[in-house]
Amino acid sequence: MNDIHAHLTVAAAEAARVARGVTADQLAQSSVCADWTVRELVNHLVLYSAHGLEHRALRQQLPEETVQRDFTAEPDWAERYAAQLDRALAAWEKPDVWQGEVDTGYVTMPATVIASLLVKELALHGWDLARSTGQDFTVPEAMGRFLLGVVEEHAETYRRYEGFAEPLDVPDTAPAFARALAISGRDPRGQEERR
Repeated sequence: MNDIHAHLTVAAAEAARVARGVTADQLAQSSVCADWTVRELVNHLVLYSAHGLEHRALRQQLPEETVQRDFTAEPDWAERYAAQLDRALAAWEKPDVWQGEVDTGYVTMPATVIASLLVKELALHGWDLARSTGQDFTVPEAMGRFLLGVVEEHAETYRRYEGFAEPLDVPDTAPAFARALAISGRDPRGQEERR
C-alpha cells in the first residue's frame, strides 16, 4: 500500500480502541467539542470516519438513513464501528481507488487528498473522544508529522466553516501531533476544545 493507507490503518486502530473504552453512561455527558454530547461525537466519528471512509473509496454518497442513524443505539456499536473500519480500509486497498477524484457532494478533490483528510478525521475526532472519556489517543511521530501537514494545509478552510476553532500556542518543540491539535483549536494540555 502507500503511506496514507498506513496512516489510515494506524488511526483506525487507535480510534477503534478508544471507542471500545467508552461506557454507556458516558454517552449522555458533554464532550470536549462545543455543543456536542459524547453520543453526538461518537455518531459523527462513526459516520464520517468509517462509513464515509468506505463510501469515498467506492465513490458513493452516504445514504440518508445512514446519515440519520444513531449508531450508539446498538449495544455493540463499538465492535460494529471496528468492523466497519476494517471494511473501509479494505476498500482503500485497491490501487485504482487512489486514482482520480472523489465527489463528496460538497466538493471534488483528488482521492489522495480525501484520504489524507480522513486520516485527520480519525485522529482529531478520535482524540476528542478519548479526551471526552478519560482516555489517551496516541500516534507515532511520523504520523503526527503527516497530520501536522494536513492540518496546516486545510486549517483556514475548516475555520471558515467553523470546523476548527482559533489556533492555540504551543512550543515549536512540542510533538507534531500536539502542534496539529493546537492549530485545529484543540488544547493538547486538556482544556475545552471546539470541533
